[in-house]
Amino acid sequence: MPLTSMEDVSPSYGLNHYRVDRPLALLLEAFGVKRDFSGLGALAGREVYEMAYRVDRASQPILVAWSYRGERSEKAWLDPAERSLLERLLISEGVNRPPFEGRSWLEHYTPIYLIGDPGISCILTITVQTAYALYKYGPSEVRGLYRNLSGMEPPAMWGATWFTEVSGGSDLGANETVARPYGSFWRLTGYKYFASGAGIADIALVTARPEGRQPGARNLELYAVPRTHDGKLNFRVTRLKWKSGTVSVPTGEVELDGSAAYLIGEMGKGIYYALEDLMVSRLANSFGALGIARKAYMEAYLYASQRRAFGKRIVEHELAVRDLLEMEVEIEALLALTMYAASLFDRAWGSRPPYDPGYHYARLITHIAKNLTAEASARITAVSMELWGGIGFLHEFPVERWHREAMITPIWEGTSNIQALDMLEAMQKKRAHETLLADMEDKAGQAYDERVSQAALKSLRETIELTSKLRGGEAKYHAKDILRALGRAAAVILLEHASYRLGDEGFHRVAELYLEWRVKGKSLPRPPAPIARDIVSLRGMLENK
Repeated sequence: MPLTSMEDVSPSYGLNHYRVDRPLALLLEAFGVKRDFSGLGALAGREVYEMAYRVDRASQPILVAWSYRGERSEKAWLDPAERSLLERLLISEGVNRPPFEGRSWLEHYTPIYLIGDPGISCILTITVQTAYALYKYGPSEVRGLYRNLSGMEPPAMWGATWFTEVSGGSDLGANETVARPYGSFWRLTGYKYFASGAGIADIALVTARPEGRQPGARNLELYAVPRTHDGKLNFRVTRLKWKSGTVSVPTGEVELDGSAAYLIGEMGKGIYYALEDLMVSRLANSFGALGIARKAYMEAYLYASQRRAFGKRIVEHELAVRDLLEMEVEIEALLALTMYAASLFDRAWGSRPPYDPGYHYARLITHIAKNLTAEASARITAVSMELWGGIGFLHEFPVERWHREAMITPIWEGTSNIQALDMLEAMQKKRAHETLLADMEDKAGQAYDERVSQAALKSLRETIELTSKLRGGEAKYHAKDILRALGRAAAVILLEHASYRLGDEGFHRVAELYLEWRVKGKSLPRPPAPIARDIVSLRGMLENK
């Protein structure tokens, strides 16, 4: 008898989640990534899947406030399997290393997609964010720690980003934490209300306002706060929070009481550094949202392939095919868009404040990708749960958890409203849409089907022209509509360009469907049965698993 019962609650457990995801492999090839992620795909389909299920149901992090010696501990106890897995991902799998070893950010973000679980991904993301800031802007006292945070050398260390306070949430300008100079470093006093990684972070990035400055985001600086200073604990974790999902990452509240801190970068540029660091996590959020959607999709397809209702398998019913087709078309379109955002960031991450046009273009596409992937993830996981019927609502089956996990993705790293408004600012102040239009015109000229690409390009031009006529509050009111229109049109062009580069008809078929459905706003066309079957089975990989 097997020692695990996961195969009794999840049809996708035990699969290699990379090898069954043919669209992922093809898009990686189209974007120039030649690495085979089969090893990580096997890990994601077994150990990661089982560990995340266990932690969510029975083994949440616990705050250990005091040691047996009567000293403050401030550590989060993690399930031993989770702790072991995190160390394996950081060190053996090297998930956080690629950008610091001269490889691509896509080689970092693809594992985030494959892992799926947003709690585990969050721990890796806040750690790579910390490594990023130290690597690029860190002072000599702490800069070298990026090597430990990236898994490049032992011991493994974990990072965190503590920006949010109860006074303002996503409004960083409302931060009340105060920084006072103290010789070669600073001391911070304040309270961070939503602190992911609380209890496991060896060093955290913290926003604070130097004493005497007026409120407002531009008067913030970014600091690195180590867990210990001069052999003593440097901050206090007051509690861990109970959450609907993302249970595997301990999230708490942190009190800073004269905590020693080191200034990141140049004085006066803190808000630039904080927002740049959010670029890293917004891309991770986009890949993570699609990773969640992919897990839920596989659960839905495989269940529908086995379950019979009204005389035939669910997957043979036309409306079920329609549901699956809509979900898969959206995942593939947005995966192309998100990979492109990461590839743009790959070219631009060397830029420094006030940044070059390439950075602002990467930022524009990142805002769009973050918003669209989060909306899609919430929708796709809900439909996947529905395809399971009544048992899909039960806590014991993973498809229910994927929907709970998806609900954080529109909130993390700036809500959907914030992404839309920041996108608008990148257009109006940085003229990033001009780069977008020129880039998409070039790619439309190298498409698998010029007719499809030109139709998407026409929509892109019309949206940009309409946006240019909107003023003030009217532009803000329609910002999310603008974001969706720009992103969907670009996704079609990117799919067509991928088809052209691969000599592959699959993404062309998906682009045609997405164009009619999401760009033109029509009902999703009904393709011939063999084409629909090929798309929903991930180019036959799920059908023949």
